Amino acid sequence: MTGVIEDRRPSLLSRIVRKALVTFYRARGWKATGVPPADGRCVIIAAPHTSNWDFLYFIGLTEDLGLRPHFMAKDSLFRWPLGRFMRDMGGVRVVRSERANVVDTMVAEFARRDRFMLTIAPEGTRGKVGQWRTGFYHIALKAGVPLVVGMMDYGTKTGGLGPAIWPTGDYDADMAKIFEIYRTVTPRHPARGLTSAAEIAIV
Repeated sequence: MTGVIEDRRPSLLSRIVRKALVTFYRARGWKATGVPPADGRCVIIAAPHTSNWDFLYFIGLTEDLGLRPHFMAKDSLFRWPLGRFMRDMGGVRVVRSERANVVDTMVAEFARRDRFMLTIAPEGTRGKVGQWRTGFYHIALKAGVPLVVGMMDYGTKTGGLGPAIWPTGDYDADMAKIFEIYRTVTPRHPARGLTSAAEIAIV
């Protein structure tokens, strides 16, 4: 670890957008719960991801918890004029090509930063999916950081961070633990949510 700490002040546009999102989130009556790992290093699972509203409320929830999580985005979004805004919002550039290994790229990010909370939606889409993509799991396993259950319960308007689960290398067993947590969470569109542990089996 090289001790990289990001302390650059966000642009005026980024601060205005974040403030607007947080204000809207609070007006909707949401409440934040949970605490991150003490060292601020983890992979946050963002699931079930069934609506664009998830991102808006996630920004508000992390603001209330005092967190600045990151997320992956394709490299073309980091060019002018969006580059500064994407970085301010927590974006981390990845090159989505056959030669680029996204898992190793993110493991390297963990290695060079003192604090890094990487948010990943393993479903990869807001629609109903048959199985999760497993990159999030391999990133946590190779980086030696826990998986933290990110929750957004539209039934109770509560969300934030659930328990941390250390990956053991036994994907199916670890996902069974995670499913037991998510089965109590109501997504915005329940029909697109998880219905069994088999849906997050290895693919």
